Amino acid sequence: MTLTHSQCERARLARDHRFDGRFFTAVKTTGIYCRPVCPAPAPKSDNVEYFANAAAAAKAGYRPCLRCRPESAPFSPAWRGTATTVTRALSLIHAGEPIPALAAFAERLGVSDRHLRRLFEQHLGVSPLAYALNHRLLFAKQLLSESELPILAVAQACGFQSRRRFNDAFQRQFSLTPSDIRRRTDAGGPGCRVQLRFRPPFDWSTLLAFLQTRALPGVERIEADCYSRAFQLGQQRGWFELSPDLELCRLNLTIHCDAPHCLQAVVQRVREVFDLDTDPQALWQAFAEDAQLGPIWRRHPGLRLPGIWSEFEAVVRAIVGQQISVKGARTILSRLCDRFGEPFPQASGLSRTFPTPARLASADLSGLGLTATRARWLQGIARAYADGFEAGHGSLASRLQRLQTLTGVGDWTAQYVCMRGLQESDGFPASDLGLYHALKLEKGSPTQTRELAESWRPWRAYAVMALWQSLGEST
Repeated sequence: MTLTHSQCERARLARDHRFDGRFFTAVKTTGIYCRPVCPAPAPKSDNVEYFANAAAAAKAGYRPCLRCRPESAPFSPAWRGTATTVTRALSLIHAGEPIPALAAFAERLGVSDRHLRRLFEQHLGVSPLAYALNHRLLFAKQLLSESELPILAVAQACGFQSRRRFNDAFQRQFSLTPSDIRRRTDAGGPGCRVQLRFRPPFDWSTLLAFLQTRALPGVERIEADCYSRAFQLGQQRGWFELSPDLELCRLNLTIHCDAPHCLQAVVQRVREVFDLDTDPQALWQAFAEDAQLGPIWRRHPGLRLPGIWSEFEAVVRAIVGQQISVKGARTILSRLCDRFGEPFPQASGLSRTFPTPARLASADLSGLGLTATRARWLQGIARAYADGFEAGHGSLASRLQRLQTLTGVGDWTAQYVCMRGLQESDGFPASDLGLYHALKLEKGSPTQTRELAESWRPWRAYAVMALWQSLGEST
């Protein structure tokens, strides 16, 4: 869905939120780049040039607008639905993954550093290190603008070890000091507050209803339109609360955590769990005319793919949920969290985190309602994750293959984990009974569903969500 110059021009003049983050407008006379929804008077067309991402605009010498704040735009969807190395690299960068050496970073992605540089230049117009630095500094600018974190804490949250180095990098990139941004801040209240932008439409009520049927008491809380959750990242624990402001196309996130270095990972994970970087227009084009999905998409044009907080939690949820109802799985998972979750100070109705792999690896899982076989599977899986197992950052096929090396994980489980734990847009549990019912296949088979779903690539996971939604009660 590459945009033409005329499409960018129309979207800019209309201040269309559907195109927010899909391109950036740079004004030659001011040296500033903006989001297409910037409320400032529209510059003359002759004075404008367009960039696909903020890093490319920065490379060309432009500074971010202080009014529309490009750092708050949704990320570009240009690589969603593809199996490119760039997609994997961006997901790591956006989560705050440090890149001490490009060669090591490229090796983790399974390519050479030379090839990775070539891919970034081809797709983004900048090097991996330049993109990563610009992203860190834009996140810092967002924290300075929206939170009351001390400037040193902002520097630490963005991977800088000293305030001096942070100040130097910030001033070189933006021609402003962090203190210049902080003076404009009007944020208040406890916690780190951040605004998470998205492209409309966004079916918040359907997404929240899906999560509510699976919410684990003590770990998660849903009340009215708000979602809260306790989380653990490494040795650090915290909690966040999320509320919608749909008219302004944003979710308001407040993070309560004493470790600044966790903030970028938490923000990115919340973006992924709530699928904020999806482009609804791409999904509309893919499904609007489809006989099976078109009617559902017209009823829910902002349908999203709700995620699960971590890969390990997704595997545990999937194993427990094999061949039982959503309600039954939630009951067992709630017992699991009550017995083995890490106690958490009472905060907004939250009392514990989801159990860690290390905690479950040696736990006695009897009396939870699990079969002896599934209990053994969970312990083996927990030991694997405690020892560093992960599905990796390769293609969907390689992730599925690696997940299925775990005892108890078959194709349905691996696909479900990829869909909801790893945000793989083409994940597709072909043997799911809910799909058989939704597609009205009396004697369904994985072969049939895969054939029907071939035209839905690379968005089959969204097709699954739409079909589950059509059943009346989510599966």
